[in-house]
Amino acid sequence: MFMVMFVLDNVDYLDEVLEKWSELGVTGATIIESSGLHRRQQQRIPMRFNYSGEGVTEEIGNITLFTIVLDKGMIEKCLEAAESVVGDLDAPNTGVFSAWPLMATKGVRSHFEMRK
Repeated sequence: MFMVMFVLDNVDYLDEVLEKWSELGVTGATIIESSGLHRRQQQRIPMRFNYSGEGVTEEIGNITLFTIVLDKGMIEKCLEAAESVVGDLDAPNTGVFSAWPLMATKGVRSHFEMRK
């Protein structure tokens, strides 16, 4: 089994990515609101310190998705599906995708067995 992590830059694509992953057979994903170092460094002055209201923008973060898949083939399918929605992940402002093997899991195997 493998953990897949996808940091989605544009939150407007979330439902479409999840739909494509579901079509592949992904049965669950953890969705976390997140923000990265670059966005943190670009953060504007909080409203409570800016009485004029000028230059204040609402910070928009990312969405980070985590899912567990059975094999490397599914990793590739998840990557292809994500890029079919957001474009080439090597382009700026699209996202970050990574996957790694899991040494132990508990509570997920039954989900995979139910699909067989």
